Amino acid sequence: MDFWLKILFYSSAFIIIWAMIGYPVSLKIIGKLHKTKKLEKNYGHKPSVTVMVVAHNEEKVIMDKLHNIMSLEYPKDLIEYLVSSDNSTDKTNEIVKDFIRRYQEYNIRLFEVKDRKGKTNAQNEAHKTVTTEYLVMTDANSMMEKNAVSELMAAFTSEDIAYVSGRLAIINQNVSDVSNAEANYWDSDLAAREIEGRIQTITAGNGALYACRTKDYNDFNPIQCHDSAMPPYYALQGKRAIANHDAIAYEKAGEVIEDEFGRKVRSNRVLLAQILPDIRILNIFRYKWFTYFYFGHRTCRYLLWISHLIVLVTNILLVQSSIFYMLTLVGQIVFYLLAILKLYMKLNNKYLNMIYYYTVTLAAQWVGVYRVLSGKSKPFWEKAESTR
Repeated sequence: MDFWLKILFYSSAFIIIWAMIGYPVSLKIIGKLHKTKKLEKNYGHKPSVTVMVVAHNEEKVIMDKLHNIMSLEYPKDLIEYLVSSDNSTDKTNEIVKDFIRRYQEYNIRLFEVKDRKGKTNAQNEAHKTVTTEYLVMTDANSMMEKNAVSELMAAFTSEDIAYVSGRLAIINQNVSDVSNAEANYWDSDLAAREIEGRIQTITAGNGALYACRTKDYNDFNPIQCHDSAMPPYYALQGKRAIANHDAIAYEKAGEVIEDEFGRKVRSNRVLLAQILPDIRILNIFRYKWFTYFYFGHRTCRYLLWISHLIVLVTNILLVQSSIFYMLTLVGQIVFYLLAILKLYMKLNNKYLNMIYYYTVTLAAQWVGVYRVLSGKSKPFWEKAESTR
């Protein structure tokens, strides 16, 4: 009995340690060994582009977003603008229509989605009206740098590059410990993506800013999101999804834990399917680095919720075996007590913030799993007000 408990304990502990420490460290080493591989760019690549903005009840930010995309530095005869409104019931559509009337010299269109089925469905429906060579997708509350489209297009230097993700920069990092923790997470994740993209392909993008060829666009199930679905989809076709972090979009992180927790729950709405979305990913002989990247960066992270539970339960059952298990159990209890202390005492300490943020992430995974198993996962959600 103890033998199998130890197998479960150590295998689950490995997943946790590899996801949070082992993989990031190994990736830095791999990145140094591949220093000569750099992101190639061709600024002469100026294809026709549609910038698609997806919006649902974004009356607070849609005007700023429209002015933002109008300021993009790209040949006017090669760029179009498309707002896909996901059954907005506020003044979003009215604001966009008025903007189109006032700026008729720009090629702006409004596509009104009749039934609200979420961001991915709104993109799927609007994509069918796109005639340009490339499609750039961005969120309504993400403000793009003027050269963002040019940077994204410059990274499409070969036919095997099917997807390019930009960089999400958090502008309110120092407003609260919540936004600070989220910004730190993004910084570390972006560093990993930069190395993955240089060597072969990234494992996930971000919804703030990314691009693909219009002909390569795929109609994903509305419950999925492009962030997690597109890069693996292209990788399994033998194509590359890369990151160009000189293409920048600015956005606010959640400033209160309720907003950030809700965002994390929403991002885990297909968590179980993301652990291993396709069995072919395990074929390291065919997919090479992508297999290694996905297992470390995605599979292990998506297993944290169950791994922590198994480590705790098996540790309790093994506690009388040796002093080692006594110490590891005490360590786990102290870890969770520190997260609770942070929650109720509102202490602002760097290390307490990290522990608390990590514990919130685990809790969000559990809620995400519950919603998947109970059939309560939805393809749409209410936006976090503190990010607007």
